[in-house]
Amino acid sequence: MDKGYKDIIAFHGHSCPGLAIGYRMARAGLDYLSGSRAADEEMVAIVENDACGVDALQYLSGCTFGKGNLIFKDYGKQAYTLYNRQSKKGVRVLFGPQNIPENAGKNRDQFIDWLLSTPEENVVSLQEVRIDEPEPARIMRSVACESCGESVMATRTREVNGNTVCIPCAEKK
Repeated sequence: MDKGYKDIIAFHGHSCPGLAIGYRMARAGLDYLSGSRAADEEMVAIVENDACGVDALQYLSGCTFGKGNLIFKDYGKQAYTLYNRQSKKGVRVLFGPQNIPENAGKNRDQFIDWLLSTPEENVVSLQEVRIDEPEPARIMRSVACESCGESVMATRTREVNGNTVCIPCAEKK
């Protein structure tokens, strides 16, 4: 097991097939784009699931919700799209295991070892894609919810009976 994967385990909390899958997917996408970890927003990742592998993608790519360059689309697919703002290149990485040894599916640790060591073409497929470049993250002002008093991003408020309220308070009315 290489040091990079061990660091991802420490970040995620445990090793599992999903983390190994995300590691292979993220590594393949970054290699395809000749990219490295994003210091800021130069790389964008669009993920189609919220499973363990996304932690590997965040760790390797530097794309995070906090920086606004990690976009979640709840499609339930093992697919990531990585986009480099500087080169304007994008790649969709799809998990599609092939040639899995018969015994690998029966033993979790053997399956993880196989995922980490098998040739890339047995784990992922890559397709260059063109996407509409996502907007860079914007910093929005905060306001106080007139119902609960909590601070909320102004763009996430609703007007209820003439009051500016947060979404949870609007849904209670």
